[in-house]
Amino acid sequence: MAASSSTPARIAVLGGTGFIGRRILATLAERGHHLLTIARKEPADALPGDFARLDLTLDPPAELAALLAEQRIDVVVNAAGGMWGLTDEQMVGANVGMVTGLLEALRSMTAPPRLVHLGTVHEYGLCPIGVSLAEDSEPHPSMVYGQLKLRATELIANAVREDGLDAVVLRLGNVVGAGQPAHSLLGVMAGKLAAARAAGTEAELALQPLTAQRDFVDLQDTVDAIVDALPANAQAPAVLNVGLGRASSARELVELLIEVSGVPTRITEVPAPEGAGPETEWQQLDVTAIERSLGWTPRRSLRDAVRTLWEAASADAPAADPAR
Repeated sequence: MAASSSTPARIAVLGGTGFIGRRILATLAERGHHLLTIARKEPADALPGDFARLDLTLDPPAELAALLAEQRIDVVVNAAGGMWGLTDEQMVGANVGMVTGLLEALRSMTAPPRLVHLGTVHEYGLCPIGVSLAEDSEPHPSMVYGQLKLRATELIANAVREDGLDAVVLRLGNVVGAGQPAHSLLGVMAGKLAAARAAGTEAELALQPLTAQRDFVDLQDTVDAIVDALPANAQAPAVLNVGLGRASSARELVELLIEVSGVPTRITEVPAPEGAGPETEWQQLDVTAIERSLGWTPRRSLRDAVRTLWEAASADAPAADPAR
């Protein structure tokens, strides 16, 4: 059965235990889809649907193919990958080796499911200030992570072109929302604000100018784009951008977070590294192609995104002692 936006489908989510993967699962569960999460280890807290333990960087592709066939999967959403805390060698396995095995598994199947793969804006690298990055922009990734994700996109595009694989790559902007990774800038700031609120004290944040301009996008808007990409669409390009379509500074988001939190905050300004500045730190996505082909457009503001981030980060923090 082909997936559609209205008919429940059988969907496998790779990387369903991660930041974006968990929101994908929650949204698909709300819409009644049959879900299978595939990951290296089962999380401590329950996820919707079924779970299968499989290490896609180590286990043979034939095992994945057999699992997908047994479960009669219609669509595979690949939200797996890795950057933080990994060596360059480990990143190769997590971002390229895993995709190579996934494609081998799909090629071996009689009726392979559709593939929706999550790429990244970092595949493009930086560009001149004021420029919007379209899907046909020449990529010049500056980070190893971006280089590896671009290689994965190229492997998938080749499989679409040469093998007729039904697949789309969604190049995501910088996603912001509930469950923000603790090691990210906004995750760190939210943690410090939540700790200060719990202690009933003023938050102290040391900030660089944070003038880098990036395309930030709300988590739920991002997941809505992924859901819209589930049905096969022969008219859609093999690569589509998902973003707000507007560059904003990281400083703007941190200030929004402070404002939304309501936590009294003292900011200490720290000089930026030499050579940093907005003229060398700019990314803005052109999102007209996804609106034209899938009808998706971002609906939530950066304030909305930051508010959901803060509500989640502060939900479990103890209330301040009124006697303090």
